[in-house]
Amino acid sequence: MKRIAKFILYTILGWKIENEFPKHPKKYIVIAAPHTSWVDFPIAILTRMSLGTMVHFVGKNSLFKWPFGYFFRALGGTPVDRTKNNNLVDAIIDIFNNKEEFRLGLSPEGTRKKVETWKTGFYYIAKGANVPIVMATLDFENKKVKISVPYYTTDDKEADFRHFKDFYKNIKGKNPELS
Repeated sequence: MKRIAKFILYTILGWKIENEFPKHPKKYIVIAAPHTSWVDFPIAILTRMSLGTMVHFVGKNSLFKWPFGYFFRALGGTPVDRTKNNNLVDAIIDIFNNKEEFRLGLSPEGTRKKVETWKTGFYYIAKGANVPIVMATLDFENKKVKISVPYYTTDDKEADFRHFKDFYKNIKGKNPELS
């Protein structure tokens, strides 16, 4: 599968990858931005497969119903019921605490629409599970996937978010007007 994914991503689609997902630590959150199109998902899956690193994801539960439910679960997905008032942050912290190895990919925007501020759940999951954050982006303008080194949060949330935003500065998503 890895060879096929590389062939599709590199040869057919013409993408390049800058850096790899870290092998250590074995647990971290991957935040991917900007998330502006459904096309982000297949490119991210091809990237993950090309690098041979499992990065799990959560998605709205409607994606996991028949006929696509099996497919999304096989890709490493877990459904989330966003209509209920549940504490998703604590639930994901528990997953991190109960696994030897776990990587979770999230979009800090929480949607493909243009947003003024990011959601903060990824940040509190990282702090609560004591795991770093790896930043990743799909730079459609240059057809390049960029992956950062692990970043451990500090006690200065504003400085941490400036660090995150700096990584994504000047990156154009598939639909740049939504970035």
